[in-house]
Amino acid sequence: MKYLSAPPLHVPLAEAQKSMTGMESRLAVLLLAILFATSLTASSESSQYCDAGNGYGEPQCGVSSEGSPLKILIKGGTVVNAHGAEVADVYVEDGIIVAVEPYIKQVGDDVTILDATGKYVMPGGIDPHTHLDVESMGNKAVDDFFSGQAAALAGGTTMHIDFVKPLNGSLIAGIEAYQKKAKKSCMDYGFHMVIYKWDEVVSQEMEVVVNEKGINSFKFFMAYKGHQMVNDEVLLQGMKKCKSLGALAMVHAENGDAVSEGQNRMIELGITGPEGHALSRPPVLEGEATARAVRLAGFVNTPLYVVHVMSIDAMEEIAKARRSGQRVIGEPVVSGLVLDDSKLWDPDFITAAKYVMSPPIRSAEHGKALQAALSTGILQLVGTDHCAFNSTQKALGIDDFRKIPNGVNGIEERMHLVWDTMVESGQISISDYVRITSTECARIFNIYPRKGAILAGSDADIIILNPNLSFKISARSHLSRSDTNIYEGRRGKGKVEVTIAGGRIAWMGGQLKVARGSGKYVEMPPFGYLFGGMDKEDARYLSSLRAPVKR
Repeated sequence: MKYLSAPPLHVPLAEAQKSMTGMESRLAVLLLAILFATSLTASSESSQYCDAGNGYGEPQCGVSSEGSPLKILIKGGTVVNAHGAEVADVYVEDGIIVAVEPYIKQVGDDVTILDATGKYVMPGGIDPHTHLDVESMGNKAVDDFFSGQAAALAGGTTMHIDFVKPLNGSLIAGIEAYQKKAKKSCMDYGFHMVIYKWDEVVSQEMEVVVNEKGINSFKFFMAYKGHQMVNDEVLLQGMKKCKSLGALAMVHAENGDAVSEGQNRMIELGITGPEGHALSRPPVLEGEATARAVRLAGFVNTPLYVVHVMSIDAMEEIAKARRSGQRVIGEPVVSGLVLDDSKLWDPDFITAAKYVMSPPIRSAEHGKALQAALSTGILQLVGTDHCAFNSTQKALGIDDFRKIPNGVNGIEERMHLVWDTMVESGQISISDYVRITSTECARIFNIYPRKGAILAGSDADIIILNPNLSFKISARSHLSRSDTNIYEGRRGKGKVEVTIAGGRIAWMGGQLKVARGSGKYVEMPPFGYLFGGMDKEDARYLSSLRAPVKR
């Protein structure tokens, strides 16, 4: 695989800024942003993909799935599941794991044999939180369902769950739009559904979404006032409907009203740069919204999933709820685990702006606390919130941090960074690594053991990880279309050498071999394990009321 340089627009921008100050620099940034947006519109998808500089793109860029074997025997590796590890061989045929046994010999002809001696054979990662081909603040994320998935496969992730937005208020129309976007997929994927408002039409469409479209989770934004934010009434009604359908209620937990006030305060103080983003939405606002969502879910008695937990404040609310027996899932994302907020104060705008996401990346003590919570089971699984924007798109907010598109990369880096941060440091075991990167997600969204396991009958989504190899992250070699990487220059131990997706070798020897349209949509049925016994809890609640009183 030949890796070319990253997209060139940000290089002359940085050079130009060295000789400019004040208004000249800002005008240059805005001009380049406009030119970049124009180039995106003018260029075809295939040439844009190849010309992005990472060389991994469409089949005409030198990538093909032809000849990829349908029979694979992985020999001598340590097979790791969430429940334990053993030295065994793994035989794959027609996309399914047929056998996991020591010393498999009789497998027939035309079998590709992979030697995994001294390496770990694990379920492919499942990223529960991505935003591919999404529009935000008038900008479209640079990674679509092909480029984003290509990056995922290179990093050992074999399935992701993306968020579908309603289209013109319709949930069904939104799903149909995302189905078209996903036709270019090269690995398996599922969907969550976003809810913005509440009425009888939404209620009825939720039933269709769950019963006919294979979606078992709905996300409610408590932030982004005036755009996606819902009030408590919508959240309550949505939670009640989720419970009746056996679907999981998810929340982006930040107090949107207070965030809006914080943004206005920063602008009044003349703080317009990326640091204003973090200062306008401090941890207390994430903690307050998490506490409110937890209590409302408890009031309804339905499970709750808190996405991208970024602060001690939010984590402690989740811990308190779980100690009381409430069914709350906490999902940190890799950026919140391994980064701190120092780069948001970088004097170079382009550098600082690439770290803008919501909730924001916090100071170092928050990341350490989230790691500890993940290692002790307070938090259950790791996502990315992958939503990549180019430096020129980020530059549209050079005079006002509120206009910087929110989002960072991570779909390609997650598996490596979690291994290096959590396993190499001794904070978790190898089996726990499998649990937090794959198995628990499969269990929560009711697709285990089809996904998230190396077991006979499971889908052949498998990675081979070499614990003795090192990795280095750079925008010059990553497969995302983004021209920046928030983990730029980071090195670590433990590298994915082989990714098998759907029974085909998709990544090996630094080469990507995939085909557009080869990915499959994974339907996720309702009433997963989090709903087990909930009817008995409801019955206990009713019996405790001692009402109505006969008078």
